[in-house]
Amino acid sequence: MTFNNLDANCPSSLLKQSGAAQAGKPQDGTPQAGLEGRGASCGSSGASGAPVLRLVAWEVTRKCNLSCRHCRASACLETDADELSTAEGRGLIDSLAGMDAPRPFIIFTGGEPLLRPDIFDLAHHARSKGIRTAMAPNGTLVTAEAARKIRASGIARCSISIDGPTSAVHDELRNMPGAFVGALSGIERLKSAKVPFQVNTTITRDNLPYFKDIFKLAGDLGAVAWHIFMLVPVGRGLELQDQVIDALEYEEVLNWFYDLQKTTDMHLKATCAPHYHRILRERSRQNGCKQPARHGMDSLTRGCLGGIGFCFVSHTGQVQPCGYLELDCGNIRTTPFQEIWKNSPQFLELRDQSRYQGKCSVCEYHQICGGCRARAAAATGNHLASEPLCSYVPPACGRE
Repeated sequence: MTFNNLDANCPSSLLKQSGAAQAGKPQDGTPQAGLEGRGASCGSSGASGAPVLRLVAWEVTRKCNLSCRHCRASACLETDADELSTAEGRGLIDSLAGMDAPRPFIIFTGGEPLLRPDIFDLAHHARSKGIRTAMAPNGTLVTAEAARKIRASGIARCSISIDGPTSAVHDELRNMPGAFVGALSGIERLKSAKVPFQVNTTITRDNLPYFKDIFKLAGDLGAVAWHIFMLVPVGRGLELQDQVIDALEYEEVLNWFYDLQKTTDMHLKATCAPHYHRILRERSRQNGCKQPARHGMDSLTRGCLGGIGFCFVSHTGQVQPCGYLELDCGNIRTTPFQEIWKNSPQFLELRDQSRYQGKCSVCEYHQICGGCRARAAAATGNHLASEPLCSYVPPACGRE
């Protein structure tokens, strides 16, 4: 599993556990138990002059017992010899502890984070530094003992991916018979250990007909949140181009999602779908509201936070805007993390709307959306190009 779940690829999900008011992953991300409140200040400047870093997805390993068809990391059974060591991992945590307050939230993702032998040592170290953490396991390795260790180490929430309401649908995407049953068993063990969990779902053409069934299953399981991830075709996902829904279907799904939010106490979050923030505002205005106050963090934060309030650290220490966009912004083995966050040329351009191209450069919703930079890169080779699955045409550009 990759941060495709909490999938540390796109972040706004986990943003309650940091403190502040109320907002909301893992993404994802995720242990929502308090993650939502940071949204209001996403993108605000800290004492260093750089935006406050809210959330870090750390790919602690690429080793995994599954070989999911949509895996952005193309995770495998072998441990990469170049993986960050325990000492380097502790050093990363120490660097994050020295960032502008509030300290960023860490999502341990992968690969399968439970296959990293020192994962609970790292979680304990983060807690000792006052950093809250979440984990994105695939569920199949969550034994009763692992669930107890997750709780004891202070990990605030886990995200488990459920990509279909039945074994037939879920296992096909996860590329392993028994993955669905394993995920459900892992969820039951987390519940027994009193570890909050959320369900993450990657939306593809094959599981789109089961969208509402998966939503119901998440609620029946007792998830605190359901986060949907719009497929970004990278890694093994490049072989699933036919599974990417089109822009009009995308718009329809996000409007369904808006309507579902009114029917549940679960926190619902659309990830890798930054234009959902436009839809929130459009629908709220149609309903006579000045802003989408009902939807917590979604009404407060920005769609794409890559390089603005969120970043991804690979298993080898490479810092990226997100897990789906392999843009080398620096490596913590050669450059201090805080220096990368503050001065990386790639991060600086992501923070400057004038550097964007196409309709995203003039869209009046840019500050709350930003478009999916990874999807733009996958479709065009240019991460600053227009979001390819957005059907909205800003008045400022007429037609692209």
